[in-house]
Amino acid sequence: MNYILESMKTEHRLAVIDIFNYFVENSYAAYMENKVPYGFFNMFFDMSNGYPAKVAKNSHGDVVGFALLHAYHSAEAFKRTAELTYFILPEHTGKGIGRAFLDLFTEEAREKGIDHLLASISSLNEDSMRFHSKCGFEECGRFKNIGRKFGNEFDVIWMQKSI
Repeated sequence: MNYILESMKTEHRLAVIDIFNYFVENSYAAYMENKVPYGFFNMFFDMSNGYPAKVAKNSHGDVVGFALLHAYHSAEAFKRTAELTYFILPEHTGKGIGRAFLDLFTEEAREKGIDHLLASISSLNEDSMRFHSKCGFEECGRFKNIGRKFGNEFDVIWMQKSI
């Protein structure tokens, strides 16, 4: 892999939001329908407080993806469960970045006492479902036809992996 993973910092704000907005405008991976402002980065940063948040850079130093682990729920009863969020530009998928994020987060999650990872995925995001299945996640829940984007209804699928 010719990519490096490093901790997400405020200096990555523009790149992270540009990547996220690419998915807002071009896919079902991000649930928003309209581009978000750069201030939205603060939500990602706050959401991952106490959990790992990383960016992937190519050999030129460009940020080509980002990922964060965050609490599934704020209640103490769910402290052993975390949710993954990641976005990698299409021209950089299939090159090991997603797996590198997942392996790193799995290790860091175990160190934090987390033993369940969750991913929320649109039923129209077949690549993500395939990736998670290949990485040992199993479908554990489905909310039918609750999403609508680009005029298309979709299910929200929850996938889970015990680590």
